Formats: sequence, C-alpha cells, structure tokens
Amino acid sequence: MTRALARLGLWLVPALLAGGCAMLQPQPEAAAEPPPPPAVEVVVDAPEALQRLLLTHLDIARLARDAAGEAIAENELKRLENATPAEARALLATEGYMDAEVRTVREHDSQVTPPRPRVRVRVTPGARTRVASFELKVHGALADAAERGDETARALLAEWRAAWALQPGAAFSNGSWRDAKNGALARLRSAGYAAATWQSTAADVDADRARATLALEADSGPLFRTGKLVIEGLQRHDAASARNLADFDPGTPATEGLLLDYQERLQRSGLFERVSVTLDTDPARAGAATVTVRLSEAPLQQATVGVGISATNGPRILLEHLHRRPFGQRATLRNKVEWGAKRSVWEGELSSHALPGLYRNLLGGAAERIESDTDVVTSTRARLGRSYDTQRIERLAFVEVERARKNPLLAATGTRTDLISGTLNFHGVWRDVDSIVLPTRGQSLALQSGVGRVHSIDASGATGQGSGAFSRLHLRANGWRPFGERWYAQARAEVAQVFADSDVDIPETQRFRAGGDDSVRGYAWRSLTPQVNGVDVGGRVLATASVEIARPVSEKLPSVWWAAFVDAGRAANGWSGFKPAWGAGLGLRWRSPVGPLRVDAAYGDEVESWRLHLSVGIAF
Repeated sequence: MTRALARLGLWLVPALLAGGCAMLQPQPEAAAEPPPPPAVEVVVDAPEALQRLLLTHLDIARLARDAAGEAIAENELKRLENATPAEARALLATEGYMDAEVRTVREHDSQVTPPRPRVRVRVTPGARTRVASFELKVHGALADAAERGDETARALLAEWRAAWALQPGAAFSNGSWRDAKNGALARLRSAGYAAATWQSTAADVDADRARATLALEADSGPLFRTGKLVIEGLQRHDAASARNLADFDPGTPATEGLLLDYQERLQRSGLFERVSVTLDTDPARAGAATVTVRLSEAPLQQATVGVGISATNGPRILLEHLHRRPFGQRATLRNKVEWGAKRSVWEGELSSHALPGLYRNLLGGAAERIESDTDVVTSTRARLGRSYDTQRIERLAFVEVERARKNPLLAATGTRTDLISGTLNFHGVWRDVDSIVLPTRGQSLALQSGVGRVHSIDASGATGQGSGAFSRLHLRANGWRPFGERWYAQARAEVAQVFADSDVDIPETQRFRAGGDDSVRGYAWRSLTPQVNGVDVGGRVLATASVEIARPVSEKLPSVWWAAFVDAGRAANGWSGFKPAWGAGLGLRWRSPVGPLRVDAAYGDEVESWRLHLSVGIAF
C-alpha cells in the first residue's frame, strides 16, 4: 500500500505541475466588443470640404458621436433637427457661402436592429463670396517717410500692398480674412516697424452679389533702429567674438532679416549651443532699441572617435579634436587624424573667431600617405588665408604650398619623383535660396580657382620634365524649383579643368575625381577617374550633372519625401573622347531641422549593379 501511494504521488506531482504551468500561461484575451452604434446617424450631402466642416461642428453631429449607444428622446432629436439649418448656414457663412440653402430630412436605417433614425442634411452652398476690391492705408512714420520722398519707404509700401493675400477675385472666408490681416501686420513688423497695429479693419459683404469690399488702416508706429547690444551667457569667450558677428552699427533699421541673419551667424560659428536674439519693442525707445543676445556656450573642447571600413581603403580609425579657445586666444583649432590600411591623413586648421567685417584669418596644414598597388604617394601642404562668410556669400582667399613624393614599389615601374607646388587660390559661393538648410526655391553658384607653378624633382635631385605653370577652374551650379501640386525639382551642373601643358605633372590634390553621394550616384566615391597602370589617378577635366524630382510621401508626413533621379559624369584626362557614366535610382528624404537626410538606391550603368548612398545636408 505504501509503495502504491508513493507511485501515485510520483504520478500526481508532474501532472499538477503541468496543470499549474498551463494555468500560468497567458490566456487569450476576449475579443474586444465593437463600439455601440450611434443613436442617430447624421449624413451631410455637400462638397467634401464643407461636409467635413459641418460633421465636425454641427450640434446634431456632435450628439451622434457623444451619445453612442444611448437613446435620444424624440423631442430632443426634433429640436436639433429644427436648429440644424440655421446653424449650418452660420458655419457656411464663415467659409464665404452667404446664401446657402440647408434643409433636413428624417430617414430610418432599417439595416440595423433596432432601426435607428437617420438625419440627412442637404446643402446647396450657392455662390462663394469673392473679394471685389480692397484698400490698404497706413499712418505713422512709414507714411510720413513715403510722403517725404524716401525711396525705401515707398518701395516697402508698394511691396506691402502687392503682397496683400486677398487680391480681387480671391475667395473670402473668415479664416482667409484673419490670415491676411495677420500676414500684412507681420510684414510691417519684420520691416522694422515692430509696434505696427491695425487702426481699423472692415469687410463689407454683399450676400446677394457674393462680393466683399475690404478696407484696412494700419498705424506703422516708429521705425525701430538698433541701439545697445547686450550679450548674456558668456563665460569663456570674449564679447567681441559675438559682437563682431552682428556686422551692423547702432542706428541700423532693426528689420527681422537683420536680426535673423545675426542669429544664424551666431549658430554657425560653432561656439554656441543655443542662441536667441531679441529686440526691445517699446516704442518710447525705438530710436535706439536694445538688442539682447542670450547665448549658451558649447563645450570648450570636443573629441570624436570613429571606426569604419571600405572596399577601397580597408579598415580605418578616425580621431577628431576641436578646441574653441586654444591658449586662451579668440580662435578655433581643429585637428583630424585618420589611420587606414592604404590611406592615412592628418588635417589641421587654426582660424580666428570673427573679426570686424565678418572676416576670419586662418592657418592650415595637412599630411597624407596613400598606398596603391604600384606606388606610395606622400604629401604635405600648408595654407594661409582669409575668409568671409555670410548667409548669401562665402569667400576664401589663400596661398598654399604643397610637396608630394611618389615612390614606386617596384623599380621597373619608374623612379621616385617629388612635386613641389605653390598656388594662389580663390574660392567663393553665392546663393539665393528660400532656406539655407532646406531649400525648395532658388539657386547657388560655387567657384574654385587657382594659379600656380609646380616643380618636379627626380631621385637624382635634378628638376624633371614635369615642371611648369598651371591654373585651375571649377564651377558648380545648383537650382531648386517647386512645380505642380507639392512637386519639387532640383538640378546640378558641374564642370572643371586644369589648364597646363601636357607634360606638366599636376599634383593629385589639384586634379578632379567623380562618383559618390554628391556627384554621380551608383558608383563608389571618387571612382570615376582615369587609371594609370591600373591605379586610379585624378583627371584634368571633370563634368557632372544631376536632375531630381521629389514629392512628400503623404499629407500626414510632409517632412518625408520620395525622390527619383538621374546622374551623369566623370573625370578624365581630356575632353577628347569624354564619355559620361550614368546612374539612376530612387530615394527617400527626411527633411530634418539640420538638413535633409538622404537614402538613395542607385544603379550604375557601367558597373551594372546597385549601390546604397547615405548623406546629410546640402552641398553648395
């Protein structure tokens, strides 16, 4: 008996454990009950936009949503029915339909049990009110200046009236009337009249003729001019580092563009994490309004470490260091070091903080070692220059000296040669775009030019045959245009050439290569270039072009676009026999606050394969 009970216990324990585990397992959730049907169905027969308006705001429609599953007393439903036509006409009037006809019809939905009432609202909107004429008047300092013959004031008034949103023939509604008034007032304030207000606004609507006559009078108030510049939040940097970026004198008209440009320059300086520029809008101090700059400084030093690998250069390690005030001086020191299996490079630059006139002085240098299948090329270079940087124009003038040494790995492939070059260079960018971060309309032009001389020295120390003078020119144009409904296009054209006798040995850094994210997609970076003994070298000429169209993926995701593009181009030794490589593909764009993040899949016609490209920002 004891053995039998023991055997029974041994059998029951696993069974109970299994049953317990089964009970511990999550049980399937009961299917969610469908929401109860509305107590009354409301149907609106009207154009789609008006249908949405009425279904959102009519009392009877709100009741149908809020009282789902609850019975509605017949007298309450009848009251709402009777009130609906007048309520709907009032809502339609806000959209400019002043003579709309509205009636309700009671129906029954026999498809549900128990049958529920259906109220159908039938709308005949009639003619929409349109603007017949408008009159914009202004008083105050702006009007006084215009009467005295001030051309700036007259031009502002003309632009202000031309920009009025409700021109004759435009559809009139409460929303468009409000937006037009706000926009016109904002335009006056952004032009330096920060205290501008409306004295009177009137819209005379003729419902029978569906016409609106508009009359508005504004008081511009005084023209605000910049006064004292108050800078707050500095701990390590001098006030001059922020003050020089203002680039305006006391007494300058305090326009919105002036202040935004100043704020943009502060942000782009790299010295500050957060920037705010505000104007004291007290009319009593308009002649010398205080401009307050609130700053939050970036860390004094910043270091970045990265690792990567590529099919061309193999594994690599990247170190970057930034010091925003080295040796206590008003300057920025940047150093970047990259170690790779085939390419190692150091780049450094010491640049002053902004000087009066938005200039910066700079001293830079670089050292590079590149190993190929046939040789090792090492180079060092130093430059001294001055830059000028605004939102529309960038300029950089500098002199540069470079020494490049080419050592063949095998004696049969040649002898060691040194190239020593000196160049005088000018780089410039001009842009006229609606946004420097996310442009959709405008154009830009970039120019790089240089003249110099190269000396070629062979292993014996004698001046080689590759010595001589050369010049260099590189042009790049970009254009952005919206078209159609939410469609956008952009195009790029690029052409470059080194001018020199054919026997002059041009340094690799002065040559050109194509291929990659901002060149010809579908090909590896800088891979579309001539080869010598199977080794890539830079070309003496370059031409690339690109055309792209893009559109938001949906109205709900306006910052996410899809794109289609075609690229073409290459670098070559000369224009004779030049044949562009073609690439085409599709991509996605996320228009982030710091610039577009681009993901492109491109097919390279010459390599007959697809390639993925990732990039951030705009290359001007």
